[in-house]
Order: sequence, then structure tokens, then C-alpha cells
Amino acid sequence: MKINTQYLGLELSSPLVPSASPLSDNLDDIVAMEDHGAGAVVLYSLFEEQIEHESRALSHYLDRGSESNAESLSYFPDPIGVQSTPERYLEHIQRAKTRVDIPVIASLNGATPGGWIHYAKLIQEAGADALELNLYDIPTDTEVTAAQVEERYLTVVRLVRDEVNIPVAVKISPYFTATAHFAQELCRCGASGIVLFNRFYQPDIDLEKLEVVPRIHLSISEEARLPIRWLAILYGRIPADLALTTGVHTVEDVVRGIMAGASVTMMASELLARGIGRIEDLNLALRAWLDLHEYDSVSQMRGSMSQIHVFDPAAFERANYMKTVSGWREHDM
Repeated sequence: MKINTQYLGLELSSPLVPSASPLSDNLDDIVAMEDHGAGAVVLYSLFEEQIEHESRALSHYLDRGSESNAESLSYFPDPIGVQSTPERYLEHIQRAKTRVDIPVIASLNGATPGGWIHYAKLIQEAGADALELNLYDIPTDTEVTAAQVEERYLTVVRLVRDEVNIPVAVKISPYFTATAHFAQELCRCGASGIVLFNRFYQPDIDLEKLEVVPRIHLSISEEARLPIRWLAILYGRIPADLALTTGVHTVEDVVRGIMAGASVTMMASELLARGIGRIEDLNLALRAWLDLHEYDSVSQMRGSMSQIHVFDPAAFERANYMKTVSGWREHDM
């Protein structure tokens, strides 16, 4: 049974897509992803801060002593054989495209309009089939409003769309006041896909060293419930493909995501924990599940449990809150 799907106008042999992670830093791992049945691969992210930091560092060395005398030319760094992070990223795209046939989706991670956005065009020229724009920011300025934050993000998407012709998906966080409206505005700015959701890594406090330290925890299936809720709400209401990217570990997670409205289900934690071969296991399990439940295809199943198709649409909204709380039982936990 075929499990092909469409995402961002691209034909994929499977809805299982490795999301941006360190795994895609290695070309052999990307080849292994294809060999085990991945429908596409999202490369690790190129960060706005990386580009701007290297740009400032280069300007510093080029400017240092440049007005002293002729000997100041010796201060200039020798560019031969020195590759910046962006250059390495572009070369990685090119090499990946020569090694695999599945779509290669690049990832730009940023939050502010700036000169770094022109790298979107370079990513397109390097051969990427699509671009995932990862809007990752923690607004901490007490004078900045939610509307200003959203407009800044929308400006980034508009500027990127001005640079490229390849499809652009936007990966967002779940922390918007009006997620549905914001998703619609992203589509109006040219987004072809919405990826739900960006998973923030929360810092912790080391009580012995009295330091703020990073804590990285892999996701669990339970975390898929929040994006699945919004997939179900958005499906059929906005003109964009939807992707589930948090908490995908089992075939049941994959099926729930597709039933809610996802065109693809992306995973990283499961592959980091159990290996790239897990893709093949889940593809086999998905085919078996479809056959057992008499589905002809993934597309037949997509959106069947979205808000516009279920018997009780209020189940995805506040109306279900009282019922859930009042019906609590210890065995539900």
C-alpha cells in the first residue's frame, strides 16, 4: 500500500519527515534517512545569530588598521580556504542534493528583519527544494506588544518571499494570542506551509553552582496533543499545508496527526533516541494500520478528525473544558 503524500507542492513517498536536528549535519545520515523511507528531510538550521556574528567579526578584521599604512594590508584575513558557517551550509545543501532524490528542505532560524534574510536566495540557488523559516524568539522587552511581535514576524516572511520562488513553510511556537488569525496572516504573506510547533528548550537553575544551565529533554508522545489540537482547528480553514513536528514517536502519533490534518509528521527525538532505522519501522506500521482499518491512502485519512469534520467540533475548544474536568477520574491520568 502506498503512503505517499504532498507537502509544499512536493511529492513525497511517505509522510514521515526527519525535522531539523543534528542528524542532518551528516551526509551519510541523510542518505540513510532516504534508504529507510523518509519522504523528505529538513536540514539543521542556519541561525540568524551565526550569520550576523561572523559578518561582524569579518568586518572587524577588515577594518582594523586599514587606514594606517601600506603594511596594514597584512592585517587582512586570508579568505582562501576559510569557509564561513553560511558557506558551509550552502555547500551542505549542494552535496545533499547530489546524494539523495528525496526533497531537501533547508531551515533558517531567526526572528528579526535583517540582511541575513538574503541567504534565503542563496539557499534557493544552492538547490534546496523548499525552505522552512523557523521563527524562534523570546520577546522580553516590556514595551513591545504582541501585535508588534507578530508584525515583525510577518515582515520576515514577506522579505523571505521576496527573495525566493521555492515554497516556504513557517515553523511557529504555540504562544500566540490568536494562533488561527496569525496562521492566516502568514498565508497572506506567502507561506505555503505551517509547522506546528517550535519546541523551546527551557533553561534550568543549578542550585549548587547557582548558574542558569541548558536542559535538553527529548520529546514524548504526550506533547503531540497540543499541536494536534491546532492542526485540527486550522485544517480546511487556511490555504496552507500543515506539518506536525512535536511528539511524533509511534504510528499512533503519526495517524492522529494526519487525521487532524497534517500533510507530514516530522520527528527528531525518536530518531535521536532509537536511530534512523525507526523511519522504516513506522512506515511499515503505517501501511499495516491503513490496511487494517480499510483506508486506501494517507490522503483519504487526512483531516477526517479535524474540527470541520468531527461530530462535536466544540471538543477542540473551551466548551470541552468543563466536561473534561468534571469527568476526571484517577485512571484517566
